[in-house]
Amino acid sequence: MSARKSICVVVSSIWTAEAVLLEQMAAMTKFYDVSLVANCDDKDRLRKQGLDVDVLYVPMNRNPSPFKDLMCLITLARLFKKRRFDVVHSVTPKAGLLGMLAARLAGVPARVHTFTGQVWATRTGMGRTILKSMDRILAWAATDVLADSRSQLDFLRQQKVLAPDRGAVLANGSIRGVDASRFKPDGSARERIRRELSIPDHCCVFLFVGRLNPDKGVLTLAQAFSQVARTHPDTLLLIVGPDEAGMRPKIEQTCNEFLPRLRFVGNTSVPETYMAASDVLCLPSRREGFGNVVIEAAAAGLPAIASRIYGLTDAMVDGTTGLLHEPGDSSALASAMSQLADSPALRRTLSTAGRERVLHQFASENVIDALQFFYQDLLGSASTGGFIHAR
Repeated sequence: MSARKSICVVVSSIWTAEAVLLEQMAAMTKFYDVSLVANCDDKDRLRKQGLDVDVLYVPMNRNPSPFKDLMCLITLARLFKKRRFDVVHSVTPKAGLLGMLAARLAGVPARVHTFTGQVWATRTGMGRTILKSMDRILAWAATDVLADSRSQLDFLRQQKVLAPDRGAVLANGSIRGVDASRFKPDGSARERIRRELSIPDHCCVFLFVGRLNPDKGVLTLAQAFSQVARTHPDTLLLIVGPDEAGMRPKIEQTCNEFLPRLRFVGNTSVPETYMAASDVLCLPSRREGFGNVVIEAAAAGLPAIASRIYGLTDAMVDGTTGLLHEPGDSSALASAMSQLADSPALRRTLSTAGRERVLHQFASENVIDALQFFYQDLLGSASTGGFIHAR
């Protein structure tokens, strides 16, 4: 049997791990035996990508189903008891609730959950109460809680999901930081993507990157762009990401008069190329845990226009690296878009400050180092020093 400590990461979807956790897991394999629980029956999927990580299949679905969720809970508890992991670390809400409860039932000594945003933050009534209670149960079952932004941690404490002295943020926030060798200004990518999408060189391109659903504010963005397009004929809206909620027809209907100035790209593994081809990132979300796309875009040389909500206020500095507007206010968003469309000089000033801030505060190496020190401290093998910052 291996003398190394063992860590099991729990996510609902293998896509989550592949999108945001590969670098962290690769770093962890240098010191620990790492496994991943996900709804994926290919146990070698990550090994094919060069990671020394086994994928353990557990049928976990994002949508609620009491019977299936109970069966999943039992399956997880049995798995954890059999494998005797030293740490179970969950990410995403469903994986967190089931993973932390199962780990507690199985007697796993260290149970860690990372909050990356609250689905109930924009809900009202009984739905909000139920979902919020689930996060409280999750936090009760965990021995350690992380949040990927300081403002999110404050929110969790204010909402009494966490006690005032519970929770921490690694480094300056963000679940993975930014790989500056990947996200950077790229003139050749800019020319290629603009050519492929028939975007004239002189156009100011507003970019959205993310899942197309109401909480991401895509309809607010469509309304704002339809206002801007009337007075700024050299603007274009580029939307990149999977359409989870059938939003494209609604966006096209809202921008019907300006359809030739819309471009849609589905899910992509190379968002950095579309950032390089654009001029301003727009993220009018109603809720975000941190908003990693904002710092990725900043590293690629884009200023951001984003909602003034927790999480996004950590990812950017209003008036310095981008512009903030009140959530859901399409007129305020349109005003900010017009301001940046009218001033290439302001765009350059914001983008320069944004890239410098990201390289200094949010490099992926900083987040990975902080996570390693967190595990060392958790497992009793080293002191964290100043690498973990909690408010």
